[in-house]
Amino acid sequence: MDTVTTHTAEDDPRNETILIWINGTLKPRAEALVSVFDSGFMLGDGVWEGLRLYDGRWSFIDAHMDRLFEAAKAIDLDIGLTRDQLIHAVIETQRANDMTTDAHCRLMVTRGIKSRPFQHPSLSRQGPTVVILMEHSKPSIPRPIRLATVPHLRGLPMTQDPKLNSHSKLNCILACIAAEKAGADEALMLDVHGFVNTTNACNFFIVRKGEVWTSTGDYCMNGITRQKVIDLCRANDIPVYERNFSLVDTYGADEAFLTGTFGAQTPVGEIDGRVIGTGQMGPVTERLRALYKDLVTP
Repeated sequence: MDTVTTHTAEDDPRNETILIWINGTLKPRAEALVSVFDSGFMLGDGVWEGLRLYDGRWSFIDAHMDRLFEAAKAIDLDIGLTRDQLIHAVIETQRANDMTTDAHCRLMVTRGIKSRPFQHPSLSRQGPTVVILMEHSKPSIPRPIRLATVPHLRGLPMTQDPKLNSHSKLNCILACIAAEKAGADEALMLDVHGFVNTTNACNFFIVRKGEVWTSTGDYCMNGITRQKVIDLCRANDIPVYERNFSLVDTYGADEAFLTGTFGAQTPVGEIDGRVIGTGQMGPVTERLRALYKDLVTP
């Protein structure tokens, strides 16, 4: 079976010559390197954001900065730059790469280079490592996504809070591997109570009888695109609920879709071998896509 992902994009040869911003310096792709002693490489100690460029504008960049700085504060990481300085660095990188639309940015901050290869954060003494990596990236998802439910859970706040966009993604990677072994594209993950929660990479929604349902948000990344879809539903008289629901509710849904910065709204055609609705994008998903496109287009 062919596998696609929620981040499948068209090949773009311009990405071979991109410039990558590392701690204030723009470097060619082949020279954009970090130390093997970096906390992010060694321990997954860092936070990140994904941003999307539409027609010259980074969508919801203020909300992304809010989340990045909140996450950095939560893990006691000093980014070393103000919000304005970081936004300026994003724009500088965009201009250096002559990007105007259909670009994706991964903004990464780690605790920096360690003096010795051990865990304690006091060993990271040189300040943070900040990387801005942009690619020309146009989504090219040829069909609705297939999901498989996996045993891996998005955990409790006292273990690794799933609301943190941290560099440590091993739990989600293992979930994705399990789904792929089951013949699916990506993983549908439950919460600690057994309710449907999120996927390994995106937030998850179903549509039942014209109503849009998503999880409570207690055990998943509270995605910015997720919130924009909820807001669009409320502003356009589409009933929307953040609630607990089960796999039984999910298998019987009329539609299902995923939300994320890269793909916006990606239809789901199959879950655990069950066809969802017609197996194609449904009318509510299509309407939300159109409303979201209007929102992000200047």
